[in-house]
Amino acid sequence: MRKYWELMKSQIKLDSAYTIWYWSGTASTILRVFVIYAFWSAVYDNRVEITGIPLSTMLTYVVLATLLSNYSAGVGYELANRVRNGEVAIELMRPYDLMHKLVALDLGTKITSSVRNTLPIIILSFIFIGINLPHTWFAGPLSILSAIIGVFIGAQLDMIIGILAFWVFYIWGLRILRNAILLFFSGALLPISLFPDWLQTVSTFLPFQSIVYVPVAIYTGQITGSDIYFSILMQLVWLVVIFGIIRLLWSFALRRVTIFGG
Repeated sequence: MRKYWELMKSQIKLDSAYTIWYWSGTASTILRVFVIYAFWSAVYDNRVEITGIPLSTMLTYVVLATLLSNYSAGVGYELANRVRNGEVAIELMRPYDLMHKLVALDLGTKITSSVRNTLPIIILSFIFIGINLPHTWFAGPLSILSAIIGVFIGAQLDMIIGILAFWVFYIWGLRILRNAILLFFSGALLPISLFPDWLQTVSTFLPFQSIVYVPVAIYTGQITGSDIYFSILMQLVWLVVIFGIIRLLWSFALRRVTIFGG
């Protein structure tokens, strides 16, 4: 376990070294947040609420959803590149589990991003946009727990795309399809509670809303009471199921790797 901890710390140091690139990403996210603010302010012009959601709640939702959606990707693209150029064969001979290594590096990047990107933007949003505090005192920590689980679900889904590179040489199309589905069904664009009833029903049978909608809806009070614990339980179920699928696919994928003729 220690070696993966060291890999994660090395990734944090690496990300911190490229300050110009990092701060440009922060500036881009700040611009997105203020564009979102201008858009929803225009939508709510002369309206108190839309479908029972006041402007302050909607702004809180879309700002947090935008920030959380930045963590929905993982290291699938990195894994696919290593498969395509043959580096995966060398990686498999090294004294660590490649999947665990990639997850450790991904966590290092996300920890750095949360400190240098997400937290400052949340503070700025409280000051200049006026987003709300958590709906209740316990909704805050539960939404953070839910967000952490959602980040792992998003990373695992991205890993599936990377593993498919063992069978599909170019995964660019798959990634575009994944991003489009994720953007819509995760609730990153707008709350799933605004979807038509039949589409809300469909989304409950998919893992995508666990990535963004569930943690943000807990924070804003769109999911309350015992539904909070049920939603987090379903997140854990999806995480276990997706992890099992990954390990199954990985076992099949390794059979396609030839190292030193064996």
